[in-house]
Amino acid sequence: MPTKTVGRVTIDDVDQRLLNTIQTAFPLVTRPFAALGEQLGVPEDEVMDRYRRLKAERIIRQVSAIFDTRKLGFRSSLVATSVDERRVDDAAEVINGHPGVSHNYRRDHEFNLWWTIAVPPEEDLQTHVNALHRLCGGRSTRVLPTLKLYKIGVDLDVSDQRSMNAQSVLPAYRETARTAADLTAEERGYVLELQEDLTVEPTPFASMAQRLGTSSDAVVKAAEAFIDEGLMRRFAAVLHHRRAGFGANAMSVWSVPERLTDEYGYQLAGYAAVSHCYRRPTYPDWPYALFGMIHATSKQRVEEAVADIRERTQLDDYRLLYSTKEYKKVRVRYFDPAYEVWATANILPDDAPSPTAGATTL
Repeated sequence: MPTKTVGRVTIDDVDQRLLNTIQTAFPLVTRPFAALGEQLGVPEDEVMDRYRRLKAERIIRQVSAIFDTRKLGFRSSLVATSVDERRVDDAAEVINGHPGVSHNYRRDHEFNLWWTIAVPPEEDLQTHVNALHRLCGGRSTRVLPTLKLYKIGVDLDVSDQRSMNAQSVLPAYRETARTAADLTAEERGYVLELQEDLTVEPTPFASMAQRLGTSSDAVVKAAEAFIDEGLMRRFAAVLHHRRAGFGANAMSVWSVPERLTDEYGYQLAGYAAVSHCYRRPTYPDWPYALFGMIHATSKQRVEEAVADIRERTQLDDYRLLYSTKEYKKVRVRYFDPAYEVWATANILPDDAPSPTAGATTL
């Protein structure tokens, strides 16, 4: 791979291979930077130096566990809110104040704020959404939970050599046998540690182990067990998309015949350019059931992917909603007391949905 300039940062072949590798699977071993060095053909110290530089330049966002929210018993949803354009920044700030809001973007649509929220098992998701709708001054809100997941996992080709119609290199999403949040106190301890950003040192799991009163091997084995049971999707890096050169991020939404939703969903998920693919509910003012998130280096590259999808599927009723501003992008923090603190301070009795209310339209 040739040397590449990303913003003001120059990254060489080794940097590019490092970034591509750690997005899919960061080594779950006691000396992960040494393992990466073996893969890349460079010493452990050099890997750590490169990692520190890429982190300081805000290309790497963090490395930590990516858990399956549902399998931990949390309830989550994508939410679309329409806010007066003159107040959209203020509304976004209010929404960002919720500890379970992990993503919040402004998009070029009447529903101009798109955010994801997760709440613990003991909390009611709709109540929290109702409270945020009230607090942010939303005109209308649509709750769009995942009805079926076809693919999840951002895999940005930092080299930009992969065709936009290439097939995905991430494993297909799989359902797992464990579906309840029956974690022991010990397992919760591992979740609390593994969700934190990894420290850059030769044995980064050692500090976690010390806090838990166990060994690095035990932490690694716990992470592997979480993956095997489906509680953790993977242990990997997340990049700052724009800093990594991916300045065009579009949410493609598609209207499809209901009986063919799965067929088209799996086709859409097969594209490497599509990082997330879901089936979500429709409404009279929102007929789009299929959602496919596309990350690319330019709008032209996004449109290349969409053109190929349209040619192969013959789907024509779609929208491309580009991210025009990122307000928040963090990983969900699980088992954090901040949820209870926020609910106590902000939820009113009227925020609870009536027993006969359906999920979702405000």
